[in-house]
Amino acid sequence: MSDEYRIAGESLEETPVQAAASEPSLSNAVEAAVKNYMEAMESQEITDLYELVLSEIEAPLLATVMKRIGHNQSRASTMLGLNRGTLRKKLRKYGLV
Repeated sequence: MSDEYRIAGESLEETPVQAAASEPSLSNAVEAAVKNYMEAMESQEITDLYELVLSEIEAPLLATVMKRIGHNQSRASTMLGLNRGTLRKKLRKYGLV
């Protein structure tokens, strides 16, 4: 731990707020990835960025959930908060079934 967490004789342990701020979040990861993509595409016109980002996030999300719960679509739809029919449609879209 760095000395920045030490205050007048206190321990070097992070406070819960400091610990939460240093943990990675999905929001931070998406922000960094979008920034990197936009910088890499600097000289080219970017179109359909919204759909690109959604598909890049949605496919691994669905794959990870399906694997985690043994490919049970009913349980996956509940976990994801999706209708089972919607889940099946998305699984087909990404070639996950």
